[in-house]
Amino acid sequence: MRAARLSVVTATAVAALTAVTGCTEKGSSGDSERVIDVTATDSKCEVSKKEFPAGHVELAIENKGSKVTEVYVLFPDDRIVTERENIGPGTKQKVTAEVKAGTYTIACKPGMKGDGIRQEVKATGGTAAKRDPRLDAAVAAYRKYAQEQADATLPLAKTFAAAVKAGDLEAAKKAYAPSRIGWERTEPVAESFGDIDPKVDVRADGLEDGQKWTGWHRLEKSLWQDKKITAEDKTLADQLITDLTDWQNRVGKADITPTSMANGGKELLDEVATGKVTGEEERYSHTDLVDFKANVEGAEKSYELLKPVAKENDAALVTELDKQFAALNTLLDKYRADKTSYDFTSYDKVGDADRKKLSDGVNALAEPLSKLAAAVVTKSS
Repeated sequence: MRAARLSVVTATAVAALTAVTGCTEKGSSGDSERVIDVTATDSKCEVSKKEFPAGHVELAIENKGSKVTEVYVLFPDDRIVTERENIGPGTKQKVTAEVKAGTYTIACKPGMKGDGIRQEVKATGGTAAKRDPRLDAAVAAYRKYAQEQADATLPLAKTFAAAVKAGDLEAAKKAYAPSRIGWERTEPVAESFGDIDPKVDVRADGLEDGQKWTGWHRLEKSLWQDKKITAEDKTLADQLITDLTDWQNRVGKADITPTSMANGGKELLDEVATGKVTGEEERYSHTDLVDFKANVEGAEKSYELLKPVAKENDAALVTELDKQFAALNTLLDKYRADKTSYDFTSYDKVGDADRKKLSDGVNALAEPLSKLAAAVVTKSS
């Protein structure tokens, strides 16, 4: 679940993350027909061109505003082509995406809330860029993985919902974190639909004006903070299953490309940096490390599927990614006795010094991971 409002702690994490994922990069080569300069402020979203060739394009983003922002490329129906969250004030980031000919919207979201400031753009030409057949195989394998995660989530979520409906507080608590693992592994796919994530994974501080709070975190609050299950909670449990079934049925129709897989891995690390490391995601249950591990697993799955092509194009990047994934997984293993289980230390028992180490591990991985999308298109554009 993307953060919508930043606390001081989260803002610090974002600053650290953006510092290693683009703020030191020089400006883009603005004369390239495939580079779109996006300048975001608190009140504007300016693009250097509104028409460009279909295929691989690069967004060279600079946030000149005072608020943390997000930048999206959207289909006409608001499904997400690609996104980059948590772009700090005064920082720059680059995002590589693949688009077919057609009309799109580039949206900047200062403060990371609302519909954003929008610019309509057009990709011209024939079909999307040619690519290595191995990348088509990677997309097919990832699509299968995403569907498997959704299929595996439903029975676990139904166990959770059944416990809520039975009024069994302890059983519901036990079933809560396991029911979220498949979702957390593939969250960028769910977020790409636009309407499912706000129903099932929104936190109280992420609600839009007039939005009813539903989903996992609403029930998490009842179980751990309120310590009681109400009649409304039982209705919300049914609604959660309805919404997750909708997700399960739509996963196979998601638009997935090699670059969206790579960018999705980076998005999962952003999720960790701005929600799990800070303890804001699971603020009542303190099961943040379960989500943390699932996010890392999802990012690593995308990476492993893209790795053969990335290794040919940028061997040094692959070496660094292997190193940083291993380091972060080793660090996470310190917080569980059994490496095959998801029984992690409650996050409220993790001190500030250890949280800093986890944050540093995430940042060390996020920096090279932000380069993966460019690595898989270098020779396939």
